[in-house]
Amino acid sequence: MASVEQAPPAPQPSAPSAPALGPSSSVVVVGAGLAGAQTVGALRRQGFAGRVTLLGAEGVPPYDRPPLSKELLSRPGPAWLAEDLGVDVEALADEVCLADPAVRVERHDAAGRASWEVTTRAGERVAADHVVLAVGSTPLLPGGWDGARLLHTVDDAEALRGALRPGLRLVVVGAGWIGAEIAGVAAGAGARVTVVEAAPTPLRRQLGPVVGAHLAPWYAAAGAELVTGALVAEVRPDGVRLADGRELAADVVLAAVGARPATDWLDGAVPRDARGSVRVDASGAVPGLPGLWAVGDCATREHPVLGAVPGGHWSAALHDPDETVAAMLGAAPAGPGHAPYVFSQQLGHDLALFGVPAEDDEVLVRGDPAGGTSGHDGWVAFYVPRGSLGDDPAAGSGPASGPTAEPAPGGRVAEVRAVLLVDSPRDVGPVRKAMNRTGHLRVDLDVALDPTRRLRDALR
Repeated sequence: MASVEQAPPAPQPSAPSAPALGPSSSVVVVGAGLAGAQTVGALRRQGFAGRVTLLGAEGVPPYDRPPLSKELLSRPGPAWLAEDLGVDVEALADEVCLADPAVRVERHDAAGRASWEVTTRAGERVAADHVVLAVGSTPLLPGGWDGARLLHTVDDAEALRGALRPGLRLVVVGAGWIGAEIAGVAAGAGARVTVVEAAPTPLRRQLGPVVGAHLAPWYAAAGAELVTGALVAEVRPDGVRLADGRELAADVVLAAVGARPATDWLDGAVPRDARGSVRVDASGAVPGLPGLWAVGDCATREHPVLGAVPGGHWSAALHDPDETVAAMLGAAPAGPGHAPYVFSQQLGHDLALFGVPAEDDEVLVRGDPAGGTSGHDGWVAFYVPRGSLGDDPAAGSGPASGPTAEPAPGGRVAEVRAVLLVDSPRDVGPVRKAMNRTGHLRVDLDVALDPTRRLRDALR
């Protein structure tokens, strides 16, 4: 795989600017997933009357990917965006090429103005005033794992759906979002499921070890076996060999070890970070490259409060295109932007994550993850910057310290970096609104950590 450690272009005081979008302007949207479709929709909703071209890779109209794992068996057809969101790209774009992906993008400067040219796999060259990268991500498949299946496309889902049956031996490598979701669906269909995870807990990278430990018992309760702290030495179509010598026989092996931005084709043209993500400002613009924008999973976007937010949040693909198109049309930023949001249905539980947890955050828990509490159906985890609380933070009392906690009438108010809601549907709306209002969340800890009181009353 090509290196992505590329230096950004040197600052150019007199760098050409991109032309403002007008009736005769043209835009190429590269990527026909949720982010690409939403970009096309936003261009038309916000009044852009110029030429729009959409380039895709899968050969099918835009669809939503989360149902592929969450609803593998209950929704056998794709969640077409034309039906779910009302975004019909064939009706909105001037040209739609769903099976001819971009393979190169080039910038041209002439007469003090920047323009772009996108070359497709078939050799077509499309000129544009602006290019929006919405190419999403691609699943990781380590070398030598050719015997494993993936779950990323409609075709992947159809193949896995056809293979599932009672008694099927399914080994899932990876206890992340997709691994957990498929484990629950497959076990519920009668498959014999084993999930192998290299970390000590499931979702260790996404939610941290404290919360991950609370999720581990869900596997056995759902009829799946979870093997943690296990490195995979070999993957074959008929099973997996672990580094400690254990053999796990399988009829199907599914690799669910993560994804990376689908940006390797941008080598030499667009700077990217170590994970392959395109860094953009708060509007979605690529610094130093006028007329180039990136949205969704392929972008790491600056948030005015949260800092650099990597792609991978469903909310980014859904909402960022509106803000980016507004910037392309010259509108001022509307506010701090939406809070990053991920939702998951796994092993009989519903999860909603707002914000971006940090590895060293302190985790304060409302409710009882082991079995619920009287008067509260689920539980909530608050991620608070370490060192921002005084002694005995779980009690919600004691002296406040640091910049994110302060005394308040009736208790302490603390700034929360992220919130995980587990089986708490009535709290999703209030938390979302509170975080979207200012870009961060402040809570009264005395109220927030008391499951007998309404969580919405703790939000500031």
